[in-house]
Amino acid sequence: MDLYLPAMLLLSGGAFIHSRSTVPELRPASEAADTVWKLLAKLAFFLWIGLLVWGAYQRPLMAVVMAFVLSLLFNVLLASRGPRPVWPGLSMALSALGVGFGVYTILAG
Repeated sequence: MDLYLPAMLLLSGGAFIHSRSTVPELRPASEAADTVWKLLAKLAFFLWIGLLVWGAYQRPLMAVVMAFVLSLLFNVLLASRGPRPVWPGLSMALSALGVGFGVYTILAG
């Protein structure tokens, strides 16, 4: 099963939500949870960039362009919904799942 596109979408969404959650009301109350979220979101963003570069060498160019465009559209969808109280948990879940899919994609590819 090809997990490249889902990995790109999940990583992009997880990193995007973290970047949009700047007010304290949208951050976890625990300092440790906030630090874990920050590190996971940074990992998601850098893996997203890494998958773009990796995909440019390993995948057809149209698949990479489609993944990039759909990632941006997913971010637009999230932005249009507006901030939600569940964003920290959703971002951590998207990032963790995306990191798993991304690492699997690279190792299996």
